[in-house]
Amino acid sequence: MHARLIGGVIAAATATALTAGCSGSSTAPADGPAASPSVSSQSAVAPISPEHNEADMMFAQGMIPHHTQAIAMSAQASERAASQEIKDLAARIEQAQGPEIEQMNQMLAAWGAPLPQPGSTAMPGMPGMPGMPMGGMPMPGMMSEAQMQQLAAQSGPAFDRMFLQMMVEHHNGAVQMAQTEQAQGLNPQAKQLAGAIVADQQQEISEMQALLSRV
Repeated sequence: MHARLIGGVIAAATATALTAGCSGSSTAPADGPAASPSVSSQSAVAPISPEHNEADMMFAQGMIPHHTQAIAMSAQASERAASQEIKDLAARIEQAQGPEIEQMNQMLAAWGAPLPQPGSTAMPGMPGMPGMPMGGMPMPGMMSEAQMQQLAAQSGPAFDRMFLQMMVEHHNGAVQMAQTEQAQGLNPQAKQLAGAIVADQQQEISEMQALLSRV
């Protein structure tokens, strides 16, 4: 995904979040478990706590582009997916992760920490790799530009299968990053958000694995 497209998705996600307000992390399907309480809406009421450490900053700086890529993948489903269940799932991913991006932008601003650059695909604060924005190791679950182009070339059932396979891997990476924040972070709001990401995305992973058996 080109840098300007990722940057555009970040801007769109932030604008959506500001317009709609910080909604819940995700909404469960009608036959699934109830959605977890809204972390974003809770954090919108209380100012961001200034206490933070390097793990908190790395979590927010890494998860923003990670969420942005998930939104870019999900945005294709409305036109390309064959399954209405997958279209609905993709819409829920977009609706959940946009407000979370805005919340993490607010955290970084409160801490005086730099925002990730558009097109970031690597964990900040790690030993640099040539040509990688912000330097660092590739983030868990991030798709390559070639994989994103391959997904964009699919439609119908082929898109459904590839979307689910890629998003399961993507979600597993986000869960790994959020669990690291839970274990190593200091900021209570960042840790709370990380917990919501783990719970919501593990639920969605189970849903997508069930869908994979039917598409």
